[in-house]
Amino acid sequence: MKKYIIAAALFIGAGAVIITIPHSCTTLATTDLGLSVIRKILRNGIDKGMGIYGNKEAFLQNNLIDKALPKELRDINSTLEKISPSLVAKEKDFIAEAASYTVNISRPILDDAVNSLNAQDVTRIAQGTTATQILKEKTSQRLVDAIAPKVDEKLNEYGIAKTLNTALSGNNLLGSLLGGKSSNANAGSISKLASEQLVNGLFNIIEDYEHQNSKALLGPLGK
Repeated sequence: MKKYIIAAALFIGAGAVIITIPHSCTTLATTDLGLSVIRKILRNGIDKGMGIYGNKEAFLQNNLIDKALPKELRDINSTLEKISPSLVAKEKDFIAEAASYTVNISRPILDDAVNSLNAQDVTRIAQGTTATQILKEKTSQRLVDAIAPKVDEKLNEYGIAKTLNTALSGNNLLGSLLGGKSSNANAGSISKLASEQLVNGLFNIIEDYEHQNSKALLGPLGK
């Protein structure tokens, strides 16, 4: 692979350090510099996501989180809009409340995954895979499994799962929207769907940060 000049901006706090050295893309993928650049991007993206999840108003106003709404929960909300629009607003509000309780659960899992990145991961990124995608592969299911109990606890504490179930139970609408599952499973399914939204919404924020900063920070990887 042809040699070229690398200009990597590694942002530390409010300052920046410019490193300019000759390397090939393949060589860089095995260096500490390559790993440092990727880890810095992901950590900044995680910080941004955690900041949004810890702020109820920021959470509710973020369209990247709304885009992460699972189809089943979107279908439930569409049905509820016809029955009780205020209940949909209440559901979203309580999910936003629950989000703040997941921050301290999610961050250690994400931090461990970022620290575990290796040269092979950086090579994949150099070949076109996003850093966020690799992070998602490493942590997505673990995150859902880890936060689901807390989300379930909070939604039951607020009574939202039971309220949704009651609102839709008259014509067995909830069961049909969730594939004919039992009432008890339905209540748990709502919490699981909310957990999936929280996890995927967080990855959307991290990936958005990566895309916005990739030109400056991923130049060393030829991206």
